Amino acid sequence: MNTAAVATPVKRRKKSLIRRFLAGPLPWITPMLVLILAIVLWPVYEMGRTSVLEISGSGLTKGFAGLENYRELFSNPNLFGAVSRTLIWVVTVVAITIFISLFLAQLLNAKFPGRRFVRYALIVPWAASVIMTATSFRWMLDGYYGILNRILLDLGFIEEAIDWMGSAETSMPWLMVVAVFVSLPFTTFVILAGLQTVPGEVYEAAKVDGASARKTYFSITFPLLKTSLFIATVINLINVFNQFPIIWVMTGGGPGYTTDTTTTLMYKLAFRSQEIGQSAALSVVNFGIILIFVLIYIRAIGFGKKED
Repeated sequence: MNTAAVATPVKRRKKSLIRRFLAGPLPWITPMLVLILAIVLWPVYEMGRTSVLEISGSGLTKGFAGLENYRELFSNPNLFGAVSRTLIWVVTVVAITIFISLFLAQLLNAKFPGRRFVRYALIVPWAASVIMTATSFRWMLDGYYGILNRILLDLGFIEEAIDWMGSAETSMPWLMVVAVFVSLPFTTFVILAGLQTVPGEVYEAAKVDGASARKTYFSITFPLLKTSLFIATVINLINVFNQFPIIWVMTGGGPGYTTDTTTTLMYKLAFRSQEIGQSAALSVVNFGIILIFVLIYIRAIGFGKKED
């Protein structure tokens, strides 16, 4: 038997596989896969590993802790308040953002002089640094030097200056105002993009049929915005849930723990209480919630599309 004749087809198959590999997409996406592994998957692994270890405040690993960190976390007296505030925070901010963005998108979709300038101006809160925006609002709301108190005093609406950041009753609503302020531009433009995909012929047909503007909006426009609204809602849920700079810059989660969400509580557990294990356990819980949002978003990308 001629072994050379047998080896030749094998070599050809190997060369063919190498050519397919080099001509395929894998070499081009390999750098991205390495990047994902380095900055996403490895930190996730470390986060999960740390959550089951006993770690000192100086970062020294003392040994395996099992589920002890999770038991301590769920018995933490500040956890329930942070979770309930997070729920209220996310639902309220996202709902108000979507509601206002619907009106803004409808306005920006109409033709009026200076429309392009107004669109550009709306991008500013989104383009600006969140920390810079939060710092500006913090100084405007300052109990001694804030411009808001000065205006309200001059107009006679209040008799003495109010420390807006001094209690959760006054600071939490303002935190939500700032969160809505920085979320509006992106949400508005997502909905505006959806409005611009609605065919003009549909509106012409509705006008011929004698449909009122209100009926046209709720019967035609709003249903056709289903995909845009769904995607904008899911992305906002992720962003608002992860929102750290606004709360930390304006109140630091205080007074005490009264304006903490799970994100700021996680930071305090790690860097103030030196409870590294509890912080890692809470980060795993937060990651699980975010993962659910991400899966919903992935599904939303193909939401409403019919399969071939």
